[in-house]
Amino acid sequence: MAEDARGTQSGPDPVREMRREGKKLSRSFSWLAVLGVLLVVGGVVGLIYTAAATLTSMLLFGWLLLVGGVVGLLQAIQSRGTSYFWLAVVVAALNIAAGVVVIRHPEGSAEALTMFAALLFLTGGLFRLVGSVVVRGPQFGWTLLQGAFGLLLGVLVLFDWPHSSRYVLGVFFSLALLFDGLGLIAIGVGGRRIVSMVTPSGPTEDLLPESSESAQEQSNN
Repeated sequence: MAEDARGTQSGPDPVREMRREGKKLSRSFSWLAVLGVLLVVGGVVGLIYTAAATLTSMLLFGWLLLVGGVVGLLQAIQSRGTSYFWLAVVVAALNIAAGVVVIRHPEGSAEALTMFAALLFLTGGLFRLVGSVVVRGPQFGWTLLQGAFGLLLGVLVLFDWPHSSRYVLGVFFSLALLFDGLGLIAIGVGGRRIVSMVTPSGPTEDLLPESSESAQEQSNN
């Protein structure tokens, strides 16, 4: 019985392990919530200063193109001798050139991308309108509303171009940050609640002496 008591004292405690893992998960979810708060703050600031958000988004886009082009070029060099070598080199060179252009001329690039976005809104809204009228499916009203909203948004952006290029991309970028941040906050808070619900409560140290004492009493008897 003494050997059983020693095994009970030295063996791993599943309750303690569950609490340790629960603390790790809670800490991870807390960091997700903190990151979400930072993204929400950045999104709100971007909505206030839309011109700065547009310029920031264009510079970030340019650097992403440039870094992606350099990485693609290095991968193409490593895969030389293959059938797609020259295609990879051309794609990487185009990404590098586009990144350099966007970084050196962020305002002109914003105007071009705003025009492209307006045309996408126009064509997408028009196709949704025509498709909803022709098909008349179960989502007829919702599809019609989406098409009308896209068409109206494209017309408004296009009529105010190039002045709209100063705030359109910044607004989209800030809204993306805002909704991503809210999603991370919801995941972090919800994850912490779930972990607290499934993790055993109460001090583990209070349980261990009782079990050891009961084992010692049995061994003495």
